[in-house]
Amino acid sequence: MTSTLKGITLKGSAELVAEFFSFGINSILYQRGIYPPETFSRVTQYDMSLQLTTDTQLKNYLTNVVSQLKEWLFDCTVQKLVLVITCLETNEVLERWQFDIECECDKSAKEISAPREKSIKSIQDEIRSVIRQITATVTFLPLLESSCAFDLLVYTDKDLEVPDKWEESGPQIIDQSEENTMGTLEIDYN
Repeated sequence: MTSTLKGITLKGSAELVAEFFSFGINSILYQRGIYPPETFSRVTQYDMSLQLTTDTQLKNYLTNVVSQLKEWLFDCTVQKLVLVITCLETNEVLERWQFDIECECDKSAKEISAPREKSIKSIQDEIRSVIRQITATVTFLPLLESSCAFDLLVYTDKDLEVPDKWEESGPQIIDQSEENTMGTLEIDYN
């Protein structure tokens, strides 16, 4: 059985959304067993225990992706991020974790800071809720019985120049998949 997890919608500031992605991606990689559990360490963030990779190569890769993503979020040129899990042997797409992003910024006025409309506590509550949904979703997904790899797909504006070390790819859709809709994280842009 393969699954597409769809419908986590993120609205908000580039910094907070990028930080969420870092923790969310680490959480999925840990909980789905893409990397061994001993390559993660427990940290406390958003008043909850989360796992972050200690694998140097993975850490560098995620730092580079999240850093670029933050730029694109700030420029309001990204629409979604998809974490794709594939079977190493067959290259079959097993899971697609899709995070839809709604940028609510005026591209011509991004230098001007709007007043914050939500408290940090409220934002952290929403982030906690989405990460808990990721954790809960893992409980009903089938075990990944083969060695797996992952890829991150970032959907941007069509005219955006792709960085040198990045490459374009197809959507890596799952045929006859089941979709599970999760919640929304709204962080006011500032």
